[in-house]
Amino acid sequence: MREQLGRSLIEIIGVLAIGAVMISATYSMYHSTNEKQKRLIASEELKDIAQKTHILLGYSGYTNVSIDYLIEAGVINNDRAPAGGDNWSVTSNLDGTEFSINLVDLSFDECAYFATKKFNWVTHLNINGYDNADASYCLKTGGNIISFFAE
Repeated sequence: MREQLGRSLIEIIGVLAIGAVMISATYSMYHSTNEKQKRLIASEELKDIAQKTHILLGYSGYTNVSIDYLIEAGVINNDRAPAGGDNWSVTSNLDGTEFSINLVDLSFDECAYFATKKFNWVTHLNINGYDNADASYCLKTGGNIISFFAE
């Protein structure tokens, strides 16, 4: 009787399945790490915008704050949002004592991250219209709005 060389179809399918599991785990880990890095960068950008806005307008009051004004003053380089959609804003209250950085179109995960992140420059947080809210106010369907208030 002759010996057969090579692998059976079941062995080949098994090797392919193991490879698919490894690729899927690698992709998942990459995606998770990438999301964490994006959120960390967005957090640092928000902090930088808040600090520079505070320095720029701290003595004269936060009147007429806008993204265009901050670009002209050199506080930010462009009008791209640190997180969420590009429809974001920086506004001041009526008496000029505080300003807010408003992020729009955040996913549920982004909203929950920013809701639980404690920024030392934030005096209070508004999530989807609720003051001092927590992550339970984030919408699972997305389209969340978060306003970071600073004095």
